Amino acid sequence: MTAAGASLVEASTGPTPAPERSQSPSAARPGTGAGHRPALRRCVAVEPEAFAGTYWGRAPLHCRAADFAAARSAAPGSAPAGSTPPGAAPAGSIPAGSTPAGSAPAGSAPAAARPPGFGDLFGTGDADELLSRRGLRTPFLRVVRDGEVLPAHSYVGPGGAGAEVGDQVRDERILALFAHGATLVFQGLHRLWPPLIDFAGTLAAELSVPVGVNAYLTPAGSRGFASHYDTHDVFVLQVEGRKRWMIHEPVLDDPLERQPHGGRRDEVAATAAGPPALEVELAAGDTLYLPRGWLHSATALGGPSLHLTLGLRALTRYALVEELLALAAEEPALRAGFPLGFDPTDENQLAGQLAGTVAALREALREPDVAAVARRMRSRTWPTSRPAPIRPLAQAAASEAVDPDTIVTPRAGLRWFLRTEPDAAILELPDRTIRFPAFCGPAVLAVLDAAGPVRVGDLPDLDGEDQVVLVRRLLREAVAVPARSA
Repeated sequence: MTAAGASLVEASTGPTPAPERSQSPSAARPGTGAGHRPALRRCVAVEPEAFAGTYWGRAPLHCRAADFAAARSAAPGSAPAGSTPPGAAPAGSIPAGSTPAGSAPAGSAPAAARPPGFGDLFGTGDADELLSRRGLRTPFLRVVRDGEVLPAHSYVGPGGAGAEVGDQVRDERILALFAHGATLVFQGLHRLWPPLIDFAGTLAAELSVPVGVNAYLTPAGSRGFASHYDTHDVFVLQVEGRKRWMIHEPVLDDPLERQPHGGRRDEVAATAAGPPALEVELAAGDTLYLPRGWLHSATALGGPSLHLTLGLRALTRYALVEELLALAAEEPALRAGFPLGFDPTDENQLAGQLAGTVAALREALREPDVAAVARRMRSRTWPTSRPAPIRPLAQAAASEAVDPDTIVTPRAGLRWFLRTEPDAAILELPDRTIRFPAFCGPAVLAVLDAAGPVRVGDLPDLDGEDQVVLVRRLLREAVAVPARSA
């Protein structure tokens, strides 16, 4: 036996260390590779490759419920009915899909057994449950009327004796507001409603993009927001009712988060007053993809409408620019001050200093430190998503019951970076760093990088007692989970 107990979290020497490795969400869930993508196939009725090459970040895509039905009924290997070759569909076109649907995302039935549409994810009954029995609080609910967000005090109040909260949603106030045309916006459902926690996590893993979920419940004939654009891509999943969408070309291509539509109100209003690039009516089971920047507004038709929006906050090249500029602070020439008396508003004085600064910046960026940029990108991107939820009490009990036959899996969606030093294997997580003896590195990697269940007694380079101690530690750190909980 080597070290046991606390020794597994302290520096120690040993044989072959694990290689430097990292994990992204796309590899965090078995069975969600590029050829599978069950969550994406619920959002679009074209091949994932066609969506990525033709529509992602380029053009809207409307898919009807009938397209998804055709995809489910198509035989494996058959040509997708009505599909459009990559590059052939213009912006705003409405191709039919597709191919056989993959397995259902976490938290839903298999595709063949699942009822059509999106009622398994969230419905009006679920909305009523949240509003009446779940103690919903702000900011998980917003209320919008005539394009304006209503103040929270108009629909929240104290939780009553013993609750000690002052912002709990009051169901009777919501009833009155909804009856008078207000739209209810359920926010952050990817943190609140179990089927959407699972679905959003699966989609995020498939696309390597953080996914947030809101729901919009709009009374008949009402419109929530005036025409606007988002600074992130959106999938719209129509759950119940019908809604007419008016979609206009961007006033700014690929806007960043720092470039919201509020700063271009006149341009947005003028463009929205013209003919739309696309006008579609979404019925239950239909979907709509909108790249960031495309103007849109929607009005409920006939009766109340409920739709989900999946916000996809993809990284941009500008994020790399910002991190490169942050690293430029390490260059003495770029930290130097200006001459005494320099006036930066004088163009003649500025010209020379600007040229010198640009030259110094070019020199600093000539050979960027890729490892340093990657470290900064980890710090930037990791906090934007969270791993799959765990059951703390069950996890604690499982850590006490580990034996060589225990089966564990890596925690889905966990971001990590494993590196080795002569005396330690160092595991970087979004919120902390864990040190293991170097000889534990291969075993830690075997758990984290596993494509499926791992038996404790099969971990490499450790004897039986150390295998148990290591896995107990990984369970307590919420890095691994019991296989039955995965």
